[in-house]
Amino acid sequence: MMKNKNLIDSFNNAISGIMYAVRKERNIKIHIIAAASVLLLSLFFKLTRVEFLIVCLTIGMVMICELFNTAVEAIVDIIVDVYHPKAKVIKDVAAGAVLVAAFISLVVAYFIFFDRVSNDVEIALKRLAGSHMHITAIALVITIMLVLILKALMGKGSPLRGGMPSGHSALAFSIATAVSLLTMNARVSILCLLLALMVVQSRLEAKIHSLVEVSAGSVIGVLITLLLFQVFYF
Repeated sequence: MMKNKNLIDSFNNAISGIMYAVRKERNIKIHIIAAASVLLLSLFFKLTRVEFLIVCLTIGMVMICELFNTAVEAIVDIIVDVYHPKAKVIKDVAAGAVLVAAFISLVVAYFIFFDRVSNDVEIALKRLAGSHMHITAIALVITIMLVLILKALMGKGSPLRGGMPSGHSALAFSIATAVSLLTMNARVSILCLLLALMVVQSRLEAKIHSLVEVSAGSVIGVLITLLLFQVFYF
């Protein structure tokens, strides 16, 4: 194998590995949906910085274990092309690591969310009135995750270049929408829209994306952000 020529190639290869796991492994799709659900749930409750950090680290731990499990299975399949008891042990132990991580994540979720869920949901919703940046951050994370999942399903282009939909367009319009909703200022909104359109135009001029791909990315960015702000802010 050739060594990565530059930092962009390194990122592309790393994200390609994640996308491969998303395409091939059903469990990692479940983990991604669960992670997005937990991040959305965190919008309802005023987590401390330590609690939010613990949630993020727990999600990361489960995802890392699942990725390593996928890598171990691929290595075993290359080395052993017929059934072997030792190969089964290796795969079972790797799967066990994922199970332990998932169990720990449930324990963390219980201690952080159970008491809050038990309280009046209406109180939690009122707390969101001051969580503007939290909503924006979650909108960007969910937009990125959705783009990566769609690219993995489409199987076209690389994670950071080309493919359906355009991630740059999705992020640009997500940010523009969030800024517009937070400021409620027409001039600021127009400037943000122009900047987002410049991002789209640069992807088209460089022939990295088609008009359909940048349009799809733009719509995803706007809709995800609008949905979150409509539910949790207005």
